[in-house]
Amino acid sequence: MKRLLTAKLKLLPTPEQQASLRRTQLAYRDALNYVSRYAFAAGKLSNGRRLQRETYAEIRASFGLPAQMACNVPRQVGATYKSLWTRTKANAEARAKGVTKKRYKGLDHPPAYGSPTLTYNHGRDYGCKIGSRLSLLTLDGRVVVPYQGYDRHTRLLQGGARLGAAKLWYDQRRRRFYLLVALEVDLPDPMPEQLTTVAGVDVGQRYLAVTATTTNQTGFHPGQASRHQADHFARLRRRLQRKDTRSATRALRRIGQRERRFLLDRNHALARRIVDAYPQSLLGLEDLRDIRERTPRRHGKKATRRRRRANRHAARWPFAQLQELLADKAARGGSLAVWVDAHYTSQACPRCGHTTKANRPNASLLFVCQGCAYQAHADLVGARNIALRTLLIRQDWMNTGVLSIRPDVSDQEAKAARLSRYADLRWSPEASPPASAVGN
Repeated sequence: MKRLLTAKLKLLPTPEQQASLRRTQLAYRDALNYVSRYAFAAGKLSNGRRLQRETYAEIRASFGLPAQMACNVPRQVGATYKSLWTRTKANAEARAKGVTKKRYKGLDHPPAYGSPTLTYNHGRDYGCKIGSRLSLLTLDGRVVVPYQGYDRHTRLLQGGARLGAAKLWYDQRRRRFYLLVALEVDLPDPMPEQLTTVAGVDVGQRYLAVTATTTNQTGFHPGQASRHQADHFARLRRRLQRKDTRSATRALRRIGQRERRFLLDRNHALARRIVDAYPQSLLGLEDLRDIRERTPRRHGKKATRRRRRANRHAARWPFAQLQELLADKAARGGSLAVWVDAHYTSQACPRCGHTTKANRPNASLLFVCQGCAYQAHADLVGARNIALRTLLIRQDWMNTGVLSIRPDVSDQEAKAARLSRYADLRWSPEASPPASAVGN
């Protein structure tokens, strides 16, 4: 099994090397914006080869970029436009089905690149040298810069991992350069017999994560303190946006960076606790792709103050980041993460299979099945349903020898067949606590 890591290396350049790296970054950013405007004027092109063919000479002449960087710029812009076209088409399909009325506006204007992050290719633009040094390409030629980094990552740089592309990032506040290097590490493939524990992880707002195993081990990870801190950042952002001054803009940038670090730290700690709690396990995660399109909510003046606050909570917390961290830490710890369908996990009764919105009275945290009167915490019910679907994946894996890590959501017939199989799953009554034991 191959896993991708990112090694963050702090560069220690001389003042002359620092100025050269900075000039190269800014020239690369200006070239990106030039090609972006050209692609927009030419019909919003997403073909990287065509963009390279038509803009390569101008990039070399106007911005002075080396040959390999001049090839990277059109490819990066083409990838950006491909992503925007994908989102636009998905939004058009959702609007045609009546799922949403909001139109995606990503292609109304040419994408602007504000960050001067520079992409390097291993073996062409950068390379590793002995003695913790890196060779980097700039507008003024090659520079050899010493670096510092996490010991485990630096050992992988010298051997044991395949090096991929790298990004040169500049921390404006500290005036430091960092090189973010992609590393590909080979890890042993786990077998289903080795993963003796099957657990489901349900993510949400009141509780950032609720875990449940098929042997009735549960874990609640409340998010009240984290959400309170996120609300504090939101209030600061509102005040500064109202001021609309240069100093307020600088403060907004600092607060945004602080908020990203805070969210990443909380997700890292939460992922570590979950992985450590269930060693040698098969973790089931909800496939939350396009979740906002599938669950339309009231916005603007039509929404109550409580609804707008809930929308902000759902939009600001990076649950996808939490799931990716869980998958990465699980793989490095001898476990494995798979994605299951997220449809109706909090509405389906794990005891009798009855599925309806009425099982969640007033969308509260209490689950009351209208078919068998089974009661439990709604997030716990979601985690148990995820665990049951994960158990089904493990059984298929043992029978066929093929593991499906992520469901194919594009095939409607396959999706309907999976949901039909899920309807036959039942949670054992012996594994369920009494209703009086439902936690908060």
